Amino acid sequence: MMKTENKLLVEMSWWGMSGLQGTAGHAQDIEGKFKLIAENGFDGINAFVPATEESSLWKELLHKYNMSFSVNAYPSSLNEMSQFLEKAAAFENIGYINAQVMTPFLIGDSAIELLSGIDALSRQAGIPVYVETHRGTITQDLIRTRQYLQSLPELRLTIDYSHYVVAGELHTISDEAEQMLQSLLPNTHSIHTRISNGEQIQIDPGEAGNHPMVPHFSRWWGSAMRHWLNGQRKENDSFPVVVELGPASYAITSDEAGSRQSEISDRWSQSLYLKQLVRQLWQKEIQ
Repeated sequence: MMKTENKLLVEMSWWGMSGLQGTAGHAQDIEGKFKLIAENGFDGINAFVPATEESSLWKELLHKYNMSFSVNAYPSSLNEMSQFLEKAAAFENIGYINAQVMTPFLIGDSAIELLSGIDALSRQAGIPVYVETHRGTITQDLIRTRQYLQSLPELRLTIDYSHYVVAGELHTISDEAEQMLQSLLPNTHSIHTRISNGEQIQIDPGEAGNHPMVPHFSRWWGSAMRHWLNGQRKENDSFPVVVELGPASYAITSDEAGSRQSEISDRWSQSLYLKQLVRQLWQKEIQ
C-alpha cells in the first residue's frame, strides 16, 4: 500500500517563464508570472534565491499565492556550496536546492569526495540538496553517475533524463540503456520534466502526448515516483517535479541562424500538458 499522506508538488520553472509566446499571454512582471502559474494549477515555483531588494516581494507573493519554493545552485566547490546554503537559509522559505555541480571534468575519487561533501553540508544545514543529472556538470555521464552511486548509495538526485537521452543519442532505448537508466531511479528525490528525442534536447510531446518518446519518459518518471513512495519517508513529505521547458536556444526556433526567438511550438501548452501527465502518473502509483 502506497503512503497516501505523501504528496506530489508540481512546480513551474521560473526560467521556463522566459519569453513565453502563444497561449501564455504576455505576463512580464513578477506578480503577473506568479498569477499565471497559480491560476493554471501549479503548486510552486523553482527559481533562484531572490536578490536582497526583491526578497520581501518574493516572500509576499509566495504567501499570497500559496506556492512552494525551490532554488537552483551552481557550485564548483564545497566553499561555494556552503556560501549558497547560507544565502538559502537566510531567505528561509526554501524547500530544497537543486544543484548543478559545475565540475564536468572532475572524475574518480575527487568527484566522489566533492559529492559526499555537498551532501554532508546539506544535511548539516537542514536544507535538502538534490544533485541534478545534467550535461556539462559532474553528472554529465550516465555511466560515471552510476559509479558515483556505488560509492555514495544515499546520494540524492534530481532526475532529468533529457540530458542523457540527447547525449547518448538514445532515439531508441536498448535493454542495456534501460537497465542503466533504471539503476539511478532509486535515488530520485526530484524530477525535471523535459522530453528529448535523442537528437534535440527539448521537443514538443504533441497535444495528446503522441510523440514516441513520451512512453519512455513516462515509464522513467513513474518508476522514480514508485521508488520514492516505497522509501523511508516522513509523514507529509513531498515529491517535487519541476516542469522545465527552457526558452530559445533550448526551444527549437525557425530562425536558427538569426535572432533565435521564433519558437516553432507553444511551450506554455506543453508545460500544461506535462503538469497533467505527471499528476496522472502519480495517481497511478498511489492507487
